[in-house]
Amino acid sequence: MFQASSFLALCLLATLVSAGPCDIYASGGTPCVAAHSTTRALFSAYTGLLYQVKRGSDGATNSITPLSAGGVANAATQDSFCAGTTCLITIIYDQTGRGNHLRQAPPGSAAQGPEAGGLDSLAAADGAPVTLNGQKAYGVFIPPSTGYRVDATNGIATGDAAEGIYAVFDGTHFNGNCCFDYGNAETSGTDTGNGHMEAIYFGSGGNKGAGSGPWVEADLENGLFSGGTTGQNNNNPTLTSRFVTGIVKGEANNWAIRSGNAASGSLTTAYSGVRPSGGYNPMKKEGAIILGIGGDNSDRAQGTFYEGVMTSGYPSDATENSVQANIVAAKYAAASLINGPALTVGSAVSLRATTPCCTNRYVAHTGSAANAQIVSSSSSSAAKLSASWNVVAGLANSECVSFESRDTTGSFIRHFNFVLQVSANDGSKQFREDATFCPRAGLNGQGNAFRSWNYPAHYFRHYNAVMYAAANGGPSDFDATWSFNDDVSFLVGAAFA
Repeated sequence: MFQASSFLALCLLATLVSAGPCDIYASGGTPCVAAHSTTRALFSAYTGLLYQVKRGSDGATNSITPLSAGGVANAATQDSFCAGTTCLITIIYDQTGRGNHLRQAPPGSAAQGPEAGGLDSLAAADGAPVTLNGQKAYGVFIPPSTGYRVDATNGIATGDAAEGIYAVFDGTHFNGNCCFDYGNAETSGTDTGNGHMEAIYFGSGGNKGAGSGPWVEADLENGLFSGGTTGQNNNNPTLTSRFVTGIVKGEANNWAIRSGNAASGSLTTAYSGVRPSGGYNPMKKEGAIILGIGGDNSDRAQGTFYEGVMTSGYPSDATENSVQANIVAAKYAAASLINGPALTVGSAVSLRATTPCCTNRYVAHTGSAANAQIVSSSSSSAAKLSASWNVVAGLANSECVSFESRDTTGSFIRHFNFVLQVSANDGSKQFREDATFCPRAGLNGQGNAFRSWNYPAHYFRHYNAVMYAAANGGPSDFDATWSFNDDVSFLVGAAFA
């Protein structure tokens, strides 16, 4: 016998699937005034632009749209456009029609980015593959020195006006640096004082929650907050899920922080109450929007962003609970980081260059320096060993790989300031990330290219016989576009020794 409760549950599920997060916010009286996502439309009727990518081979751009109204991004368009080259995300479009598009962050007072003039780097377009209800899409994988911003906005809360913010992040990609934020910030790119920001922070900085982090916190400028004081809030949980929903909302002398697993379950309220003392009441919000950086362009944090919005007005918990149910119904799931021939963990390999000038050169090392050496069957035993590598599961992500030196057990290829070196594993999180590389098909059609896991725009490259983690068209000499596809493509063979 069919139960009425079952019918109501089915109706609720159908409503959540058909409505987008911004439709839900609007029905709650707190409409979206900014809506950003590279994975899906956030309004049920939206068919417009989601994000723009720029191709490394010729500088051409293409904008990605949903597969259907309210649907998942058309990842196949990106894959086709970027085939055989690299692509960067240049614009994340605002779906509200207000024009609050996120672009490459300009210089700020705290920026440490490598780009000329202090501009932040742009995210690799294929650094964060996922699926939503089984359909492929890409998030925004943000390494340090990478960020997006819009200072001249339309409709974003200023002063002490009420607003709500939510975002979906990768719960496994974070660090403790400042500041992986999404939300409201200064319009000048400088620190203008306490209370001039109201943004979601995700990471292990601040030590403001239970456990060791990461946490969802609020960046209110000159402080990361989990509650009504600058101290620790043990009600703010460490988040260990692969996908995380984070919420920060504020109104006059009242604010809240909420979080949850973006793939299942409900939200937890870590704090709801008065503002911290010391210049945070009343708030002095300025209305710029940032992603991946702090309000003064502090750019040493890392994280992955999939979707997020900002609202006009203070959303109710009930409205946010419905948004969370909508996010869960989208069924975010991890997708493969490997795009091309996989390497067998446990194998011993050599890596031969495919650039026409240098097909007798192999990835090797002299002491700690990684280089491209001429090696052959008649080379010395020491030379052969220096060009031989054990393939192990990626130290930071087991889907990818790390390369252990066969002549220096416990030492691995890593990048340091984008120069490859062979160093002993010091056990740190930073080392594990720097020593993890994800294979993809060689960009020149031969063998493999090896993309850095924590800087996905950067690849193994030989340049003047030195090995680098190079970005196609980046700021350094070794990033030159000339011969890039050849220089980053290697044939994998048996180890020499």
